[in-house]
Amino acid sequence: MQLSVIIPCLNAGETIRTQLEALARQHWSGDWEVIVADNGSTDDTRSIAASYASRIPSLRVVDASQRRGSAYARNAGVRAAQGRSIAFCDADDEVADGWVAAIGAALQHHELVASRFDGSRLNSTKKLGVPQQHGLDRLWYSPFLPHAGGCGLGVQRGLHERIGGFDESLPRLMDTDYCIRAQLAGASLHFVPDALVHVRMRETGRELFRQTRIWARYNTLLHARYKNPGEQVPGAWRLYWGEWIKLAWAVPKLRRRDGRLWWMSRLGWQVGMLQGSIAYRLPPIVFLPRTRPAHEPAPESSAGGSAGALGDQAALR
Repeated sequence: MQLSVIIPCLNAGETIRTQLEALARQHWSGDWEVIVADNGSTDDTRSIAASYASRIPSLRVVDASQRRGSAYARNAGVRAAQGRSIAFCDADDEVADGWVAAIGAALQHHELVASRFDGSRLNSTKKLGVPQQHGLDRLWYSPFLPHAGGCGLGVQRGLHERIGGFDESLPRLMDTDYCIRAQLAGASLHFVPDALVHVRMRETGRELFRQTRIWARYNTLLHARYKNPGEQVPGAWRLYWGEWIKLAWAVPKLRRRDGRLWWMSRLGWQVGMLQGSIAYRLPPIVFLPRTRPAHEPAPESSAGGSAGALGDQAALR
C-alpha cells in the first residue's frame, strides 16, 4: 500500500460526510486507503463513515477511543494503516479534487509535506486569516522553523516512527510540535501547492476568543520546550503590555462584525499569552510586526487561524 489517509474524528456526524464525499471523488494511479480513527464518538459518525466503504478504496473505521485527543487518534490511525506514506485530513474540512494524487506523489520524494489551505469555500465570513495559503508559516520563536497544520500534513512512515509519532501529552498544537521534532531529526518540510484543503474556521467572537487563547498558551509551552538556554527577548513585558494599549485603542472596531471578530481573536491571544507566561514561567513570546506568528491572526484579519488548531469537536484539533 503506497498511501494511507488518516481522519481523526470525534462526534463529526454533521461534517464528515462532506470530507468523505471529497475523498470518494479522488483519482490516483497509486494504491491508497482511508482510515477513520474514531476517538469515541457518541453520534452517528461511525455509521456515516462505514456507509462509504463501497465508494472509497479500502476504507476502514478503527477504534481510537482508548485515550481522548487528536494526537492519540492520529497515532492509532497510523498503527492501523498499511501505507508506506501517511496523509492526515480532518473530518470538518474538505480536500479539493486532486489532493490525494498531489500529496501521494509528493511523498514519493519528500519525508514531510504540507498542503495548501483555502478558507473561502466552507466559511460564511470571507475575510479570514487562513495560514498556508501561499506557503509555509514559520515560528517566531526558537527554533524559528517552518511548520504546518495537521489537517493536510503528509509524512513517510519511517519518519513518523523515528520521531515517535504525535505527542499525546499535548492537547493543542501537537501538529506544530510534530513538525519541529521532524525537522530537528533531519527532515525538511516541503510545501505542496497542488494539494489543496478547504478548511473550516471559527466564525463567532466567543469561538475565536477561546481558540486564540488556547493557541497563545500552547505556543508558550512549545517555546519553553524548544528555546535556547538563557534566551531572552529584551523588553518582552513592555511590548506585551503595549499590545493591550493597542487593543484598547481598537475598541471602535467592535461596531462592525468583522471588527468584533478581529478584536475578540486578539483579546483571546493576549489572555492566552498571559496564562502561558504564568504557567510556564516565561516572559511573553512577543513578536515584531514583520514576523507575525503563525497561530495569531493577521493584524487586519477578521478571524485568525492556524491549521494546527482550527477545530475542537469534529477534527479534534
